[in-house]
Amino acid sequence: MTVEGRLSALGLSVPDVVPPVAAYTPAVVTGAYVHTSGQLPMRAGELIATGKVGAGVTAEEAYACAQQCALNAIAAVKSVIGDLERVRRVVKVVVFVASSAEFTGQPQVANGASELLGEAFGEAGVHARSAVGVAVLPLDAPVEVEIVVELDAAERGGAS
Repeated sequence: MTVEGRLSALGLSVPDVVPPVAAYTPAVVTGAYVHTSGQLPMRAGELIATGKVGAGVTAEEAYACAQQCALNAIAAVKSVIGDLERVRRVVKVVVFVASSAEFTGQPQVANGASELLGEAFGEAGVHARSAVGVAVLPLDAPVEVEIVVELDAAERGGAS
């Protein structure tokens, strides 16, 4: 089954790439890798939640935000490579969680992104990860996710 087929089986689809909110591009290809910019939990042009996890945003809401961020990261990858079947593996995921001082559940929030990437890419979605608590994120988003994926050697072609 394809990546988009797996997402469809979950009731999801790859959204349009989220336009940048500042001076950057959503993703770049360099050699065999695609690096995404940090993706916020935007859906239909709006953040699905705002605030800090542990102070107004629940861990469950933040988990859903991390899923949306991962879906947006997939869209950013697709925007520069066209076909998600070119992805050999998800290499690294970094999840930033805007947290209250006492909140320590960043890894569980990050699972929202990790589990979605695993569902979408299968074995190729198993990755290294960092889950980082921060004071604030752009637009008061509770979660931001960036990913690095490796392209299949046969598919790299002229990617640079």
